[in-house]
Amino acid sequence: MRLLISDANILIDMEEGELIEKLFQLPYTFSIPDILFYEEMAAEHEHLIEWGLTLNELSGETMSYGIGLTNQYKKPSRNDCFALALAKQEQCPLLTGDRDLRAAAENEAVVVMGTIWLVNQLVLHHLISVRQAHDAYRKMQNSGRRLPWDIAEQELNALGGTFSSKLP
Repeated sequence: MRLLISDANILIDMEEGELIEKLFQLPYTFSIPDILFYEEMAAEHEHLIEWGLTLNELSGETMSYGIGLTNQYKKPSRNDCFALALAKQEQCPLLTGDRDLRAAAENEAVVVMGTIWLVNQLVLHHLISVRQAHDAYRKMQNSGRRLPWDIAEQELNALGGTFSSKLP
């Protein structure tokens, strides 16, 4: 299965949209840096390990690279830079919705995908319907998650759903 490295916000988006269990049914392996998990997620999201989230260690060289990224890019957090470094180490895509981390990843020649791509994958793999995707986006937005809602709606329409009202 294809490995995808995630930052914390993607996993939180999926939980807020009540899609997290479906996420781990996709034909991908989802991983985050172990340091990110223990510092930001373990207290409230330990269950993600049981569902299939894997934790990866950064090599010494990659840890140094990640620290260098924090000096080069001021806005992404240290743990976000470690997620980027891990994606570079594993030569795989990075999942993030963070604009600053996305820009850094693109500058570092790492492929970036986000929540909208994941929701589309859930629909394309017949794990959820377009209607369920729309409902998940409503839940995400109602919980304060930030996505480009107009793009999310356009993507759903392209997948076969037509919604007369904008996402809230």
